[in-house]
Amino acid sequence: MKPRLLVARAIFPEVLERLAQHFELITNQDDESWTAAQLLQRLQGAWGIFTMAGERIDAALLAACPALKICANMAVGYNNFDLDAMTAAGVLATNTPDVLTETTADFGFALLMATARRITEGERLLRRGEWTKWRYDMLAGADIHASTLGILGMGRIGQGIARRGALGFGMQVIYHNRSRLDAETEGQCRARYVSKAELLRDADHLVLVLPYSASSHHAIAAAELAQMKPSATLVNIARGGIVDDAALAAALRAGQLAGAGLDVFEGEPAVHPDLLTLPNVVLTPHIASASRPTRLAMANLAADNLIAFHTQGRALTPLNRV
Repeated sequence: MKPRLLVARAIFPEVLERLAQHFELITNQDDESWTAAQLLQRLQGAWGIFTMAGERIDAALLAACPALKICANMAVGYNNFDLDAMTAAGVLATNTPDVLTETTADFGFALLMATARRITEGERLLRRGEWTKWRYDMLAGADIHASTLGILGMGRIGQGIARRGALGFGMQVIYHNRSRLDAETEGQCRARYVSKAELLRDADHLVLVLPYSASSHHAIAAAELAQMKPSATLVNIARGGIVDDAALAAALRAGQLAGAGLDVFEGEPAVHPDLLTLPNVVLTPHIASASRPTRLAMANLAADNLIAFHTQGRALTPLNRV
């Protein structure tokens, strides 16, 4: 008898076909947004769950689902998982690292460029029919080449952004991280380690790529924004909650910061209403990894974790030990 697997969101049909060879599937191809109670109800008796980083797995859910053995996130981030509670309950957690690194770094750099060069402002002006003549200062933004790129969080994606900036645009790259990179990796990225205060002070373009945790909540808030150059831009492709969105909106409105590019938000899919009214913000709906090949690779890795754990007793990319 096949173990029961809940697939909590819509996924690629070909990945479902792979999973169906090993599991009795409960699917959600209509992609309904379930409440916590609805998720709990559907998870009864399930051996595993395929999640999309929006489904909260905590102690209360685990206590009500004693048959659950594995939760496979189709994401690198896993702040929807209470890892301590999962480990205590003997439930394995997995994620999908590496397969989205380069695509996400591409998008982070695209968001940086759109913000610095005011691309979405220009498109909106043109679509409104307000482009009637050329003017010397029309939509004059900031240079990217030869500027200083700051990166907060220097994991795989941060390193990818550093390489693009240093090698492709001749940027001076500085970074801050919980731990300093080894000398060889710093050399490959042409990046220099600095304190957080120096990073905020010196960056012309600051990109956030750190994981979300209680310690990184509002890592960029009013005090940090006040330390940045008024000409600087801020890009967040990490997680909502790392930036205090209300403080960011206030800083942008007051001219403390030139612009921001945001792919993630506190409480998403809701967006702070003040951000929606500002012209100098580029807003995208959490799509940094959204190329079809990358999303398919993420889905397949999540499936590989489930299949390997079922057939071999071990997953490819575990987050905890059970």
